[in-house]
Amino acid sequence: MSAIDLKTKKLMWQVPVGTVKDTGPMGIRMGLPIPIGMPTLGASLSTQSGLLFFAGTQDFYLRAFDSGNGNEIWKARLPVGSQSGPMTYVSPKTGKQYILLTAGGARQSPDRGDYVIAYALPK
Repeated sequence: MSAIDLKTKKLMWQVPVGTVKDTGPMGIRMGLPIPIGMPTLGASLSTQSGLLFFAGTQDFYLRAFDSGNGNEIWKARLPVGSQSGPMTYVSPKTGKQYILLTAGGARQSPDRGDYVIAYALPK
């Protein structure tokens, strides 16, 4: 994942995203959580507070990064991989902000089904 300053057109930071934990040759999972970076399948979402969310890697995680420096600050294991970009909404009743994503799809995990998952952001 890369961040580019749109004013200067210079690279601000770049980090590998994804591991070979849930992928490998001939369908054999490697199980190695080494952050080597993997081809991506989804989009990212940034929040006003400086969080950057991404779930489109080939391992089954939703990750949050600090948009200022690219450091991974949180991750959650998903039941299956995600090929979507995260979405966000604010509850009109509580004012709480949520991050949502879909996970699954016939190509990645036909045996496990599809999910819509929501995470509440702390205030």
